[in-house]
Amino acid sequence: MSQSLFLVTLLVDDYDRAKAFYCGALGFDCLQDEVRPEGKRWVVVKPKGGDGAAFLLAKAVNETQKAAIGNQTGGRVGFFLKTDDFARDHAAMLARGVRFLEQPRREIYGTVAVFSDPYGNTFDLIRHAAPTAS
Repeated sequence: MSQSLFLVTLLVDDYDRAKAFYCGALGFDCLQDEVRPEGKRWVVVKPKGGDGAAFLLAKAVNETQKAAIGNQTGGRVGFFLKTDDFARDHAAMLARGVRFLEQPRREIYGTVAVFSDPYGNTFDLIRHAAPTAS
């Protein structure tokens, strides 16, 4: 049996604002942007060249959903963006206005810095350390 997580819903307040951030500031690809009935859209974005899950950008439609925008993980870092070149991606994201909440730091597992989207969802930008020989 083979399974993989391919799509994660991310509540947003506006499709175009969210798409501009994820595809503009973060450089994600827009895989789909299709109009659906009742003013809804099916907007799917994914990191360039990535083999992991994509985000379905879903516009919040009621008060419960609106209250969860930016806090879908209860204040914890909820998303982890893996890179093969931390310095390159960190610099590019800063140049495009991404707000980092800390300076890059080296940990035993790699180089990491926390950033947030316009809604307050937090992400780790991370480059894993090379495995050490045992």
